[in-house]
Parts: sequence; C-alpha cells; structure tokens
Amino acid sequence: MSTLLTGTPLAGRVAVVSGASSGIGAATAQRLAGLGAKVAVLARRKNRLDELVGSIGAAGGTAIAIPVDVTGRDAVHAAAAQVAEQLGTADLVFNNAGVQLVSGITELRLDDWQRQIDLNITGVMNVIGAFLPHLNAAADAGRPADLITTSSIAATRILEKFSIYSGTKAYISHLTRLLRVELGPRNVRVATIEPGMVDTELPSHVTDPDASRLMEGLLNEIDPLQSADVAETVAFIASVPRHVNLTEIIILPTAQAI
Repeated sequence: MSTLLTGTPLAGRVAVVSGASSGIGAATAQRLAGLGAKVAVLARRKNRLDELVGSIGAAGGTAIAIPVDVTGRDAVHAAAAQVAEQLGTADLVFNNAGVQLVSGITELRLDDWQRQIDLNITGVMNVIGAFLPHLNAAADAGRPADLITTSSIAATRILEKFSIYSGTKAYISHLTRLLRVELGPRNVRVATIEPGMVDTELPSHVTDPDASRLMEGLLNEIDPLQSADVAETVAFIASVPRHVNLTEIIILPTAQAI
C-alpha cells in the first residue's frame, strides 16, 4: 500500500514491538522507526531480530534487539528493564506476538491448545504486566501512551476449526474494552486491531489439512492484506492526537467475505 503518514510524527517516542521477527511485527517496527520512534524489537529468533535492527539502522532509524520468549514472565520484565536502560520509558507498546494452530476440537490436539493459550493470552498479559508501568509513567508526564494489541477477525466470526484460536483472540478483544475503562481515565490509550487474511507466515503454522487448504484457497482467491497495511494502521493509531483513541479497528481485504 502507499503510505499515508509522512514526516516524523513519532519522533521522541519509544516503541516496543513483540512478535517482531517476521510479518506484521517486523513491518510495524520498520514503519514506527521510519516515522521517528526508537524501537525495541522482541521475539525468540535472534538472527531475525538482528537483521531487522540492521535494516532499520541502514534506513536511518534507531532500534535494539531483545531476544525473549514472551511466555516467560521474568524474561519479559528483564526486557522492560533493558528498554528503559537503553532507550528510555516505553510509551508505545505493540503487543503482537501470537500463534495460530487450527484444528477440529474433537482431534484433541492438547499441545496446540496450550501453545496458543500460552502465547496468545499469557504472553500478551506478560507484556502488559512488564510495560504498563512505562505507559503509566509516560501518561503521567503528559506524553502519549499507547497499548495496541493484535487480535483477529476470528475474535468475532464463527469459523469451523478455529475454536481455540478464536477464543484466545476474543479474550484479547474484550480485554481491550475492559482495560480502556481502567486506563483511559489515566490517559493511556488502549486499542486492538482485528485483521482478516494477511499474507504472513502465520497460516504456515496450521497443520490441519482442511484448514490449510481453506486458508491457502483464500490467499489465492483474493488480494489479501500485506503486513505493511497493518503496520500503517498501527502507526496511524499511535499518531492521532493524544485525546483521540481508536479503540477497535477491523481491517479486512476488500474481497474477504468471511
């Protein structure tokens, strides 16, 4: 997509992006840095993070890589301390790490269920727990403060074999509504994005043959979203005036019908 924002509207801000090793996370980190933010990128794959930081630096931006598994609470808190030490107080947190493992409920793929719960729910909560003090401090100092989390259109659509994944994303979408009630009066903006079909590596994690065929078919039949489309949306949410909160944004390919 052609970018909509220009200049450096995020200059002076410190952003944290989890799930930054590929796809939406990597694209968003690059876009936030391009708009002036200093960015800390978090994910498990150090080599991918190093490549991303190198790319951001080559384009004139500032970024640091923090290899971390967000399912580990202590590790995420250590990452938050490292961000504070190297970049300053984070005032823009893109809580993006997640996994999609689609299968029929009767297949009882218990390990897949647990992995999605661990990353999509526990990982999200660990990031909130570690970085909420940063966001509160930024808001108290009169600065913009954004907590933006990646949900999915699956949070609200009834899709066969998506039960566990959809349940984890429904948790995120509703959590956003609840946190906004608590944090909005403190001038911390809480938002979620609910993308439809995005051309990332996420569908490659699906091991159920029927679900894989469905997703591959959708990618081939329509013009799906690209990671840059979602990145631009996140950047826009963070760039609006401090008194404006775009709380829930559904972003779909024009041709996606389900």
